[in-house]
Amino acid sequence: MTTSNTYTYQQIARAIEHLTTHFREQPSLSELAEKANLSEFHFQRLFTEWAGVSPKKFGQYLTLEHAKTQLRKGAPLSDAAHDAGLSGTGRLHDLFVTIEGVTPGQFKQAGSGLALSYGVFNSPFGKYVLGTINGKIALLHFLTENDDPEVILRTAWPEVALRQDQDAVQTLANQIFPSNDVAALTHPLPVLLRGSAFQLKVWEALLKIPEGRLASYDQIAEAIGQPTASRAVGTAIGSNPVGYLIPCHRVIKKPACLAGIAGVSNANKPCSAGKPHGLTYEFYLTTEAQRTQRFCGFSLRSLCLCGYFFHK
Repeated sequence: MTTSNTYTYQQIARAIEHLTTHFREQPSLSELAEKANLSEFHFQRLFTEWAGVSPKKFGQYLTLEHAKTQLRKGAPLSDAAHDAGLSGTGRLHDLFVTIEGVTPGQFKQAGSGLALSYGVFNSPFGKYVLGTINGKIALLHFLTENDDPEVILRTAWPEVALRQDQDAVQTLANQIFPSNDVAALTHPLPVLLRGSAFQLKVWEALLKIPEGRLASYDQIAEAIGQPTASRAVGTAIGSNPVGYLIPCHRVIKKPACLAGIAGVSNANKPCSAGKPHGLTYEFYLTTEAQRTQRFCGFSLRSLCLCGYFFHK
C-alpha cells in the first residue's frame, strides 16, 4: 500500500469509527467529512470507493442492525425505532422495507406471516419449481423424477405459508426462460435470498463470472478472500437456492470436472451458458450467521453489506 493510500485508508477509517459509535445520532455528511479532513464531495467519493457503500447507506445498515437486535430481544417497534435514533416507527418501517424487503412486524415474526406462491414449469433443462414471496423469486429448483416440489419449498422456507398458484408466478417464469414472443427484461429481476454471510459471498462471486467462462472452487475461494475454503465453497454452491439465475453451472470442482445445477441431469446441463438474455439481477446480501438466517431486501447497490445490480 502506497503512502497516499495509507493516508486515505486512515481518513476513511476515522470516519467509519465515528459513524459506528455515533450512528444513533444520525451524523451528517459534513460532520463525517470533517472527521476525515476532506470536503464533502471528496469524502463521499472516497468513502464509497473504499467501503463499497455510501456513508448514508453505511449508516442505514448500522441503524437497521441495531433495531433488529432490539426486536429480537422483544422490544416494541416504537422503542426499537427510538433506540436506533429514528424519529418514529414510520422511518423504521421504510428502512426495513427498503433494505430487507419485509416489514418490521414480519421480521419480528421470523417469516411466519409471509406467503410463498409457487408453480412448476418446463425449461430447456427440464422441469423446475419456482417460488416467490411478495413478487420476489425466493427459490428456483430443477426437479428430478421423484422430487416433491412442496417438500423442497418447505425445506428452504419452513416458516412461510405455501400457496400453489401457477398464474401468480407465470410472468416471472416467462422472464427467466423467455419464449420467442416474450420481450427481454428492461428492469431488474428481484431475487429474495437468505443464507449465511459465507454463502452469500460465494453466490455473489458466482454472478461475477463472465458469460461463457468457467471458474474452479479454488478460484471462487480466492475471490472471496478465503483461499483455503474451497470445500466450503462447493457446499455453498450446492446450496444455491436459485439455480441458473445465480450461475452455479459456471463452476468446476477442478480442471476437466464440470459441476452443474442441482436436479439437472448431465444430458441437460447448461454448462457455461450465459444468463437468460436481457436479464438483470437485483439481490442483497446479509451478514447474519446461518443459525439465525434472515430475509434480504431489494433496493441497494453495495459490495459488502448488501449487493449489486448486475447488468448484461
